[in-house]
Amino acid sequence: AQLTTDILSSLQVSIIPRGKGLGYAQYLPKEQYLYTKEQLLDRMCMTLGGRVSEEIFFGRITTGAQDDLRKVTQSAYAQIVQFGMNDKVGQVSFDLPRQGEMTLEKPYSEATARLIDTEVRNLIREAYERTHTLLAEKKGDVEKVAQRLLEKEVLDKKDMVELLGLRPFAEKSTYEEFVEGTGGMDEDTSLPEGLKDWNKERDKEESTEEQVARQISGGMPF
Repeated sequence: AQLTTDILSSLQVSIIPRGKGLGYAQYLPKEQYLYTKEQLLDRMCMTLGGRVSEEIFFGRITTGAQDDLRKVTQSAYAQIVQFGMNDKVGQVSFDLPRQGEMTLEKPYSEATARLIDTEVRNLIREAYERTHTLLAEKKGDVEKVAQRLLEKEVLDKKDMVELLGLRPFAEKSTYEEFVEGTGGMDEDTSLPEGLKDWNKERDKEESTEEQVARQISGGMPF
């Protein structure tokens, strides 16, 4: 998550077993309803981090990434079948069956079905290779986080910054995200002078526990 431009910064990472998961990661959520193709690829890469790490550090894979692979596959199909984000399939949108729903026939031809399957695999392969490159380049950083987790079991955002440094891109305030791209060429949508530090001050005043209580509804397993 630290290496991708759109993924939210982690709030807490733990290796304490929780339910069926062997650990979990919590992120600061934000209200966002429209996603770009690049943002969805970032999220796929983040989700594949566990499986890729198994391959890089242990040379073999386990069943632990089953749910991650399901999420990545669903995302890839949605991008290609529903959101029209594939050049070969084109600007079309077909309804995907919901979980547990039975469908007797697909709303497209067998040739299109084969093309969709091929493009889904290509997209997942692209995300996997990108994730592998990122983690291989930052292998030392991943090892530092893993070692600290073995010592403390739970890491918060402060620990992550101490180990990895600040993220390599600016984190925008809610206001900046809201107005980005909404103004014309001559329209000033910058934050008023008296409000420029409002978000920073609030972050200083709130403890991590308060942020969790206010913003987090649940953890994301890894």
